[in-house]
Amino acid sequence: MHATTFLKTPQASPTGAIIVLSGDERSLKLDSLAALMLLVCGDDSDDSTATKFDGKETDWKTVRDELLTVSMFGDRRVVLVEYADDFVSENRPTLEKYLEKPSKKSLLVLDVGSFPKTTKLFKAVDKLGLLIECIELKGADLTRWIQTTVKERFGKQITREAAMLLPEMAGTHLGLLDQEIEKVAAYAGDRPQIDSEDVRKVVGGWKAETTWVMLDALRDGNLGFALTNLDKLLTSGEPALKLMGGIAFTFRKLGIATDLSRQGVPLSAALKQAGVFPFQVAAAENYLRRIGRPNAEHISRWLLETDLNLKGGLRTAERLLLEQLFLQLSGKLAG
Repeated sequence: MHATTFLKTPQASPTGAIIVLSGDERSLKLDSLAALMLLVCGDDSDDSTATKFDGKETDWKTVRDELLTVSMFGDRRVVLVEYADDFVSENRPTLEKYLEKPSKKSLLVLDVGSFPKTTKLFKAVDKLGLLIECIELKGADLTRWIQTTVKERFGKQITREAAMLLPEMAGTHLGLLDQEIEKVAAYAGDRPQIDSEDVRKVVGGWKAETTWVMLDALRDGNLGFALTNLDKLLTSGEPALKLMGGIAFTFRKLGIATDLSRQGVPLSAALKQAGVFPFQVAAAENYLRRIGRPNAEHISRWLLETDLNLKGGLRTAERLLLEQLFLQLSGKLAG
């Protein structure tokens, strides 16, 4: 079960004898642990109520003794082993044996990075407890999570395009996304809907906004304005590789769409299939028609070559490499 599903209705999930929190989304682990503590120990509990061990330093005997200790303050106790990957690996058979007859008065919680489904221990957890996956959401699942969060926390709607744009600008880490959603919702004020322009203005500060303005200008044929903004960003200290990431994100889709078009897919449909946001399809189609198919067919290669050269393939100044790429993408410099 993914943590976002668990957190919607924690009371619907029986805790059993063992809970495994797997994955690297720390914010989801903390939220899930807080919900578990409330379920097991009642309204006055928090995650500090749990007895905690560092999995890198503790041993099974110490953990077992704690599991078998009767709580003086409630019906059940929570024993948490954090960073428990090595602990699980070293004590897998022992954990499997413990779960054959676990303590009825204690809940064992293991905090791990991964938890393979092929092991006997996984099967035992699946039978006697609960596996909560604290991992990044992707694609449509992430878009739905953003839309649901905006609606439930702030009573607003966020357009699908804006919900798709947000992780592209802020990354897919749910804890950071949650903070960015709060900023965008505050910026929207009393307006009932958040759109893509709100996201572009708020997330990432002026450098992110300037990057998107620069790329829109390059796509729309305003090469001089695009180069001016490139100079501004590089002069401010923005890393060339970070800028390259934004360039590749925007134009790689256009290269993919060109390849699909060569296979007979209508250009508009090819752009949508390649992942171009619906509100940008018309501008992207105009761009590809303006630079012409011979140039468009080189887009993917230009992006790859520039990325490799920025990473040391050529001893050419980063600024010159990016300026050359801009000339290529604008159709001013043939491949």
